Amino acid sequence: MSQHDKDNHTPMMRQYFGLKSQHHNQLLFYRMGDFYELFYDDAKRAAELLDITLTARGHSGGKPIPMAGIPYHAAENYIARLVRMGESVVIAEQTGDPATSKGPVERQVARIVTPGTISDEAFLEEKRENLLLSIAHVQRKGLDVFGFSYLDMASGRFCVFEVDGFEALASELQRLTPKEVLISEDFPARDLITLERGVSELGPWHFDFDSSYRQLIQQFNTKDLSGFGCEAMSAAIASAGALLQYAKDTQRSALPHIQSISVEQRDNSVLIDGATRRNLEIDQNLNGTTTNTLMSVIDSCATPMGSRLLKRWLHTPIRDLDEINARQDAIGALLEGFHFETLHDSIKKIGDLERILSRVALRSARPRDLVRLRMALEAMPAIRDQLDQVSSSTRLTLLKDRLVELPELTQELTNALVENPPSVVRDGGVIAFGYDEELDELISLSTNATDYLAEMERREKERTGIASLKVGFNRVHGYYIEISRLHSDQAPAEYIRRQTLKNAERFITPELKEFEDKALSAKSKALAREKQLYEQLLDKLNDELGPLQTGSQAVSQLDVLHCFAERANRLSFVRPSLHNEGGIAIQAGRHPVVESVITDPFIPNDLELNDGRSLLMITGPNMGGKSTYMRQIAIITLLAHTGCFVPAESASISVVDRIFTRMGSSDDLAGGRSTFMVEMTETANILNNATKDSLVLMDEVGRGTSTFDGLSLAWSAVEYLANNLGSYVLFATHYFELTTLADRLPNAANVHLTATEYEDEIVFMHQVHDGPASQSYGLQVAQLAGVPRDVIIEARQKLTELEQDSFKTAPEISPEPVKKSAPKAKSAATQSPMQPDMFALDEQNELKEAIKSLDLDNTTPLEALNMLYNLKKDL
Repeated sequence: MSQHDKDNHTPMMRQYFGLKSQHHNQLLFYRMGDFYELFYDDAKRAAELLDITLTARGHSGGKPIPMAGIPYHAAENYIARLVRMGESVVIAEQTGDPATSKGPVERQVARIVTPGTISDEAFLEEKRENLLLSIAHVQRKGLDVFGFSYLDMASGRFCVFEVDGFEALASELQRLTPKEVLISEDFPARDLITLERGVSELGPWHFDFDSSYRQLIQQFNTKDLSGFGCEAMSAAIASAGALLQYAKDTQRSALPHIQSISVEQRDNSVLIDGATRRNLEIDQNLNGTTTNTLMSVIDSCATPMGSRLLKRWLHTPIRDLDEINARQDAIGALLEGFHFETLHDSIKKIGDLERILSRVALRSARPRDLVRLRMALEAMPAIRDQLDQVSSSTRLTLLKDRLVELPELTQELTNALVENPPSVVRDGGVIAFGYDEELDELISLSTNATDYLAEMERREKERTGIASLKVGFNRVHGYYIEISRLHSDQAPAEYIRRQTLKNAERFITPELKEFEDKALSAKSKALAREKQLYEQLLDKLNDELGPLQTGSQAVSQLDVLHCFAERANRLSFVRPSLHNEGGIAIQAGRHPVVESVITDPFIPNDLELNDGRSLLMITGPNMGGKSTYMRQIAIITLLAHTGCFVPAESASISVVDRIFTRMGSSDDLAGGRSTFMVEMTETANILNNATKDSLVLMDEVGRGTSTFDGLSLAWSAVEYLANNLGSYVLFATHYFELTTLADRLPNAANVHLTATEYEDEIVFMHQVHDGPASQSYGLQVAQLAGVPRDVIIEARQKLTELEQDSFKTAPEISPEPVKKSAPKAKSAATQSPMQPDMFALDEQNELKEAIKSLDLDNTTPLEALNMLYNLKKDL
């Protein structure tokens, strides 16, 4: 474009375009004096996003220059707002000296702030990880394999894993909820990444395996990657190398706090898909907020880093019984004698040590970070002493041994820093008086020059015996010793004449000259010395970075275990028994979130699932508690697999490999999927991936289509789960016909939620009992919802007519007659069957032959019902 033609622009704008050409899709903050300026399209976009004034100043290339400015001192807040919107900001600082520069002052990119690589405290959410995610795609044995790597820049946690298939890709994206995603330009599933911004499409060469491998071994200073367990994970390595290079490019520095890479052991995790995470509302409710979630009820951690680890544990429950028991033992030990209470205050003093250490490593730590780090180090010995009082626990002993005690470093920080330092080093006043003689002298020179000169004058009068001697200063000649002409011949030999006046002589001495040199530049030198001392402190902290990171990780785990103990005591949770013997037995289980928000006492319920009773058909009225009952079983199971105690009187749970839920109804308009299509997609995922060790919760399968279609699909799904998979299944339905499956399937049973009517009003009992429900109470629920009374009366009359008609024309399917909430079909005499007519016959003899050919012994009740409707139509 013409505006980019170097010949048509001023030297400064040519410099700007040179920097901008390297960062096309990022906002360039161009430092000019006390402002960061944005130009052209960047200015227009920033003005719109930040609601700042868009101006035009000067001309370049023959056209006005659109411009928007941000004050330098307030830039952090503006950058934080942009990053939260998913924007990336390039910061170009002045690196040349304006006094000596010929032409524009030289500028260079100092750092790049992107949504996934930020570490500054002002930009981060305290209790949420800020993940940069990279995904590489390869074809392996005919499968689409996706290599994941993700980095939390603010903590240095760097992880990799691989998954097969697009369904798993979508599930992991929802679990990780990254702030920024890196993919190749030829990535095959861009539509699955739902971030509106914060997606960077890199050239395919960034994901080259060989260069990525070299990048990683250089970072960790190892010969290969076998020690990290990812040597054979080619897709994950490709993504990790691309991520690491991108992170270095944005920080414009090495990343010393990234000291290892860990492999997520997916075989050791309870897998949870995206639909299940939404339905269980682990850390986000169905409305998209964080209130009334499992995390909001369970989280009583004392530190933000503990809260972040808790969230990871809830999203990644484990199957390792040894690890689960180690966590449970630690919780039990903390509960004895209420040790968790005394630990809380000590752990709280540690603060967000994890993120502070990352800023130390990146050399972006601020003075108040170091004060908090000092407080954390001071609190470590107290935590160790308190753990010595706790009953023996393998996990607590391990964590105690990892708590770092660095008394010399702690004392160094105490001596070096003032008690309440300013927020940034550049303003000075960070280093305490008495820590460094040179700095003390510089500060004294800049603040106490008058006292120094008065003292020198007194000393020189006494030494020389000249009563008229004076020490003074003027802007032209600087500092001087003035002696009257009468006594000037008494000046000592070391006095050097500087200026002759009418009645006096002015001298300079080596001592005064040295003071002058120091005093005239004392303030700037003091600031420079403070910065130097501060950098030396960062050096000393970086020397201990490994142990400090280990200690912060130990505190995070201890914080979560202390949280679990406090919640167990406060919310009456019990230790569950986990095993590999099969079955799930829960006595008086409760839903912790529902229990926390209702005012009435929560009604607990039991569950018994085993090889002979692995599938429960759950019936009962809407709002009767079916969904709550099912979700509480899943939440209890999930909590047990994190090592947490559970809301029940007792629980014995066999280790599960996956938790599935298919609940509620919603469409996907953007993806072009109807409510029923979403429902069937989720159902297909369950039927294709569940195993005998999976916990499956399904609610209202088949309700999004016609009665016969939906009933048939639900029937077949139940039979497949019971006969082919043998999973632990809770299947809630309003199709009463399905309750007959309990008689046909040896491992199925009926349970129902109770309700009763009182003066035409429904009262929900929320209690689970054996057997099928006898009534759906649909009209009563409609009345509660506010449907006009006239409509309810008319509906009740119509229901009576339809039920009578239905009983006349259809055989009974259930073991005993039950009231139906809605007719399954109108009379065949007045309406064609809802199923396609698969048995149409042209001749009477064909009808006879069709009846003769029926295999009644192998025909399900549903199939028989369909046949009768169709045959009657033909007659």
